[in-house]
Amino acid sequence: MSGDSLVAGSLVVADYVVFALMLVVSAAVGFYYAWDSRGRESSREFLTGGRRLTALPVSLSLTASFMSSITVLSNPADVYCFGAIFVFFSLAYTLSIMVVSEVFLPVSYRLSITSAYEYLEMRFNRATLSKKMILYTGIVIYGPALALSQVVDLNLWGGIISTGAVCTLYCTLGGLKAVIWTDVFQIGIMIAGFLSVIIKAVILQGGVSTIISDAQQGGRLNFWDFDINPLRRHTFWTITIGGTFAWIVVNGTNQAQIQRYVACKSITHARVALFINLLGLCIFLASSVFAGLCLFSVFKNCDPWTAGLVSTPDQLIPYLVMGTLTSHPGLPGLFLAAVYSGALSTVSSSINALATVTLEDLIKPHTNMSEKHLYWMSKGLSFFYGVLCISFAGLASVMGGMMQAGASISGILQGPVLGVFLLGILFPFANSKGGFLGLVSGLVASLCVGVGSIIYPSPPSMTRPLPLSTEGCNFTGSFNWTTTAPPTEPSFSITTLNSDVEGNWHSPSYLYFSLIGTVAAISVGLIVSLITGGLSERVDSRLTLLKEDTISYHLFKLFLDKVSGAKRITTNSEKELGNTNMAFCDTEMDLKSSIPDNTMNVSH
Repeated sequence: MSGDSLVAGSLVVADYVVFALMLVVSAAVGFYYAWDSRGRESSREFLTGGRRLTALPVSLSLTASFMSSITVLSNPADVYCFGAIFVFFSLAYTLSIMVVSEVFLPVSYRLSITSAYEYLEMRFNRATLSKKMILYTGIVIYGPALALSQVVDLNLWGGIISTGAVCTLYCTLGGLKAVIWTDVFQIGIMIAGFLSVIIKAVILQGGVSTIISDAQQGGRLNFWDFDINPLRRHTFWTITIGGTFAWIVVNGTNQAQIQRYVACKSITHARVALFINLLGLCIFLASSVFAGLCLFSVFKNCDPWTAGLVSTPDQLIPYLVMGTLTSHPGLPGLFLAAVYSGALSTVSSSINALATVTLEDLIKPHTNMSEKHLYWMSKGLSFFYGVLCISFAGLASVMGGMMQAGASISGILQGPVLGVFLLGILFPFANSKGGFLGLVSGLVASLCVGVGSIIYPSPPSMTRPLPLSTEGCNFTGSFNWTTTAPPTEPSFSITTLNSDVEGNWHSPSYLYFSLIGTVAAISVGLIVSLITGGLSERVDSRLTLLKEDTISYHLFKLFLDKVSGAKRITTNSEKELGNTNMAFCDTEMDLKSSIPDNTMNVSH
């Protein structure tokens, strides 16, 4: 089956019922945890779940927090346009989570910090970083609503207000516990929605082998691109190296993630949650890559974007859904719920994180409020930021293309912050002067390359868009979905830049922005700290990474013991081993005293 034969349908009552059920269940979780927390009304209970959460729900919440509507809409479209090399983000996920588990998690959990910037205040000082969290969560609500409203018959502001209101409700009522358990429910909805699209596409195309064959013939299986050119958008190296640093920022310094680590009942639960989260990320990545290949197989002869049937690549998946699933009432509604579940999981994490930062960094240090008053203040802040997010969705609707540039600049700013975190954790001699100037230098470096890439976007020779065809389109055919846009070529295929701009150094891959800012911040921070007497300053060892904090240190020590040969076990050596082994750190083994005296005299 080809894309030219699709006839777009419309939503029916069953679809709206499925969508409404998703919203009702999400709200119900908030009501339940508001009732369950009676008698434990404290800000710490509301914002961190009382540090009693286990690995499984936290891991699913970690996955849901950053597998947003972008995963459902944008990632398959990226594979459709640029190929399946996107799959190498699995390496970036793996490397970043290993670094976070070894470097960031031990320090954050030991200090029991509830704010990401609380560590930087403890390690350096309040002047090092301003307490700002850029409120782009409105885009997360507005983006999927806009993409869906132009393809399905769903009112734009109806989707924005309903999801924003429900999200604000359960965040305000239930706190972090409600956010986490709602994430668990919503990640199930996202998986079901993804699978419904993939399974239907496989059936339409006659099997997985047909989809893989079409992808091969269309050049979408472009895995083996090892070009080291840093200006290339996606290669093995840009995704593995640049993507690793980008995801260290997400998993290591993001407020929403740190809150979830600290909410676990032990550091072991936090580490297990991280690695279960890795499995979830890889499953979603594989699903989005295969969904992109399904898109290409269906539309290989009639690209809806080039033909003007959709206005952006993000609308390709909804267009496919409305053309293939409307014969099964309820399934389009399930997909709709999946997209909005992605938005809800991200926005709820942001609302909870913003409330935490405001309370811990701006209110607590300057007041003597009781825990009960802080608890109600937490609820009030959650409600305030929820309303603010809906307002920002309205602002996004009038700013148009400017929002993409703003979101890009937001990403650019995270690299220098990562650099300052690493400076404080890994280098005990780093001081506040080094931290401040390192941050400024990192911002200058990353803004130079980031803003330069916005002004001088990468040419097609660097982004390598793959060919799309409209040869099989039947423009006189019957399409129920209408558009005022005339058939047009994709914007990236007609971009023309002169040879000077094409080779301009301001256009590295967007994945290197975090790396550039991080390296600049660390380099300048180290030099300034050494010059300004950092070696003579004393730092609380709890604020830096100790070798004993890491799993790799204990594994390496175990390996050395194995290589050097096992020592002969004696009562003294067993006692020493029992007192120093991390597995028995709270147990003292005294073999001699445990042996009855009468066994010491053995007759021969």
